[in-house]
Amino acid sequence: MFAVTGITGQVGGVVALALRAAGHEVRAVVRSAEKGRTWAGEGCDVAVAEMHDAQALERAFTGTDGVFILLPPNFDPSDGFPESRAMIEAIRRALEAAAPKRVVCLSTIGAQAGQPNLLRQLSQLEAVLGTLPMPVAFLRAGWFMENTLWDIEPAQLTGVIDSYLQPLDKPVPMVATADVGRVAAELLQDTWEGRRVVELEGPERVSPLDIAAALSMLLGRPVRARAVPRASWEALFRAQGMRNPTPRLQMLDGFNAGWIRFEACEGHTRKGQLPLRAVLAGLTARVD
Repeated sequence: MFAVTGITGQVGGVVALALRAAGHEVRAVVRSAEKGRTWAGEGCDVAVAEMHDAQALERAFTGTDGVFILLPPNFDPSDGFPESRAMIEAIRRALEAAAPKRVVCLSTIGAQAGQPNLLRQLSQLEAVLGTLPMPVAFLRAGWFMENTLWDIEPAQLTGVIDSYLQPLDKPVPMVATADVGRVAAELLQDTWEGRRVVELEGPERVSPLDIAAALSMLLGRPVRARAVPRASWEALFRAQGMRNPTPRLQMLDGFNAGWIRFEACEGHTRKGQLPLRAVLAGLTARVD
């Protein structure tokens, strides 16, 4: 039996389906019984638990061979990330009490960076869960290719996609969520000792110009990438409703300056199977 948090999302859902395909029982950890109905229909056990409820999480994790942890994303956190800190502590207490055989946590590229930025939430996750007594693996994934979903409609309507990743010709480690979920499921079925870090990216690194070129081919019209001026970012994010855009600004600066990166060189990271164009083809089909 494997417990999977974040199962209603893109990565967690792939983890669960891959485990089921391999013949394993899966416990879907969801926030409400309603959210668990689909997974009950897939033959999964269902456990209802909020990620800040240590007792409910302990019940969900008890009796399992492994647990997949996905910290709910918070793109507009309060100063110091108190929301994530509370969940991380609840997860730690639950795992320590439930004592599964192994744990796989979804982390991020740049989790090792010491500079303040949005991804420090996952640095905190690694620091806290890395002290647990059972084997723990941190799957540090690159920038999700699926983030390009927001580029499709502007590309269709205007032929222009705005980019905060700059310069436009700089390749960035990106990865498909299907590859992230597949590798996480493989890790859950593996054995190791102590703390383990796996850094995962797609077959090739991707620049904003590459995204524009791929969309041009898929949409059958010219598409160009346009750099959003750095001086305008904070006002734009606040206009979108963000209360505390500073961590997001710091994260983007980290990608652009190069201090948000993998610890291993490109030749030593694990590679996914899905290229950008395949992911974009699926996303454009959804938009259509």
